[in-house]
Amino acid sequence: TGLSLDLVYNPLGAFLPPAQAPLQEQYRKQLADDFGIQFNSLLTITNMPIKRFADFLHRRGELAAYMELLVRNFNPAAVDGLMCRDTVSVRYDGRIYDCDFNQQLDLPLAAVDLARGFDAALGARSEAGGSGVRGRTIFDIDSLDDLAGEPIATD
Repeated sequence: TGLSLDLVYNPLGAFLPPAQAPLQEQYRKQLADDFGIQFNSLLTITNMPIKRFADFLHRRGELAAYMELLVRNFNPAAVDGLMCRDTVSVRYDGRIYDCDFNQQLDLPLAAVDLARGFDAALGARSEAGGSGVRGRTIFDIDSLDDLAGEPIATD
């Protein structure tokens, strides 16, 4: 059909996903044999302990152990492939986040100071008479190219 289909494996608990390559082959065979489904690739993700997942782990008494598991298995080689480096999430009101994790944590891209009206560093005009700080929105940029080189939001 010329279309791409990528699947995502998301573990449902306080554990890491299995190795991606063998899992992809297992899914490829099982889905083809059982349903005639073919796909391009299977991506495995590791859940960040934020919001509902953090609450779930906390209620089960597994949060500290899961955090230790993440630290023990940190892979610096994976940093270049983080979705926060090349994925944009947009909230209903147009606010831009550099990944869905940061959207859930409400850590927007570089902020606009509403009291100043214009942030020269960002080239963004804010609402007249506003106060406080808000994250950049799709209305502050002309193209996604305007976000190239932006630092990843961190707490």
